[in-house]
Parts: sequence; structure tokens; C-alpha cells
Amino acid sequence: MTSDAPGGFRDPRGPRPRADGRGIDAAAETGGGAAFATGFPQDPMADPVADVLGSLGDDGGVVPDETSDAGDAGGSYWELSRTPLTSLVFTLPLVAAYEGGVLLLGRGSPRNGADVWLRELLESLGFGQYFLLPVATGAGLLAWQFLAHDRWKLSLTVLPGMMAESVLWAVVLVGVGRLQQSMWPLEFWLLDVGPPGFAAGWRGVFARIVGYCGAGLYEEVLFRLLLLPVGVWLFGRLGCGPVAAGGWALVVSSVLFSAAHYVGPLGDAFEIGSFTFRVIAGMLFAVLFLVRGFGIAAGTHFFYDLLVGLV
Repeated sequence: MTSDAPGGFRDPRGPRPRADGRGIDAAAETGGGAAFATGFPQDPMADPVADVLGSLGDDGGVVPDETSDAGDAGGSYWELSRTPLTSLVFTLPLVAAYEGGVLLLGRGSPRNGADVWLRELLESLGFGQYFLLPVATGAGLLAWQFLAHDRWKLSLTVLPGMMAESVLWAVVLVGVGRLQQSMWPLEFWLLDVGPPGFAAGWRGVFARIVGYCGAGLYEEVLFRLLLLPVGVWLFGRLGCGPVAAGGWALVVSSVLFSAAHYVGPLGDAFEIGSFTFRVIAGMLFAVLFLVRGFGIAAGTHFFYDLLVGLV
């Protein structure tokens, strides 16, 4: 369920050798490949994510109470940790580690597939500057903060809690994978050796960690920050209510997230077990994105890959 690259979403059975090529888990920086269609809703004042969460909150659903005593004192952990501004600050280490790590490893080193596809999309629009993608990601989060009319309040004290919460959700996902493994004891769940495409020793470990940073960051940018809100907006235009639109967008984006891992010569060989698990994982990341924000979703993705890949 893994590829030769140091990044991408991984499952609990460990890395799996692949032939050279590329897919969502790894891609050469200059290779071809179609990107998924992405973009923000045409109506900039529409907030499909807020519509979904508002509908859930109407029935006392999963939306935390933001008017508690802690919130009156300046914002509770649950309120502040899910804002786009806090998510931006929380994911800055992933940006720095991935972009800096790729430069240290060499521009020709394999990159995360979502990163490559997003860059190819920007280049097709005439924007080929190397650091434009991370800058555009940060600008998108700041625009979301502005359009959502969230308070421009940043509390660094919530960041350790966000890290702990991300680790907790990553452990939960590992448990889900182990549970599926016990209930679905097929041959493809056997553990394999590490990926052969990278040097052994500390350089190999460093390359894999850099890849996990890229997967946690740019796969969440592509499938949750971009495709999920667009899906909510699109299904809403097709006549679905907020909850139904959110549900369909969650399912479709999760299926695309899973399917993308089998694209290209470096993509994994298709297996129904790994495909199903990745759909489940994509749904968890999407729920976390909707309920807890981009930062928690990206952090959970990174720590899951780290736990499965190195621990």
C-alpha cells in the first residue's frame, strides 16, 4: 500500500516495493500526469463547510459549544484550534520540513504526488514559481479566515493540544487498520520490506519523514481543503441540502483520495482491502477537516504515516 516515495498515505501493513514510475505516493518533480480538478466555490461569500456544520449544530450535533465560559474568556481550545489562522500556524512546520527537506535531498528526488499534481495545475495556469504552492496554501487559509468572519485571534497555547489530539486520532486510525486486518486476513495484509528506492541509514529515514510531511500537507490541501468544499458547493447546486451535500462530498472525495494512490507506474497495485481502508481513512480525515479544521486533519495524516512508517 506504499510506494517508492518517502510520502503518501500508508496503511498498517507497512511499505511495499514498487516498480519505478509514480502515483499519489510518489512522483518525479517534472513528470506528467493529470491533476484533479480543483478550485474554490465561485461565490466567495458562500461557506459550504459552515452550512454543513450549522445544520449539524441545529440538533445539538458534533459542533463544540463556542459560548462556554472558556470561550467568553477569549476562546476555548475547541474554538481556537479549528480556525484557519491557527491551522496555518500549526502546519507551518510541515511546510518548512517538506519544502526544505526536498531542497536538501535535491530537486530531482521523488515528491509527493499531490504536490506534483498541484504544481502542474499551477504551471498550466502560467504560475510556475517554485514557492508559489506553499504561499498559495497559506493565502487560501487566510482568505478562509476572512470569509468565515472568524476572529483574528491566535493563541500559541493551543498548539501542543492540537499535536496531542492529532496523535490521538492517528492512533485511532492505526487501531481501525489493525481491526480491519484481523477481520480481513487476506494475503495483501502481510508486512513487506522497506521501499528500495531510497538510501538506507539516516538519509533514508530523513527522506521518508520529508515525504510524510508532504503527504500530511498537500494531500489534505488537495482532497480536503480544495475538493471537499467544492464538492459541498457542487452537490448543493444540484439540489442537495447542506447535510446531504456534505455527505456526498465526503464520500466522493474519500473515494478519489483512495483511488489516487493507484495512479501511475509508482502507484500501488490495486487491492480491494487497501482501497477500502484508504476510503475509510479519507472519510476520517474529511470529518476531522469539517469538525476540527484543516490543521488537525493534516496533523493526523502526518502522525499516522509516521507511526506506520517508522514506529
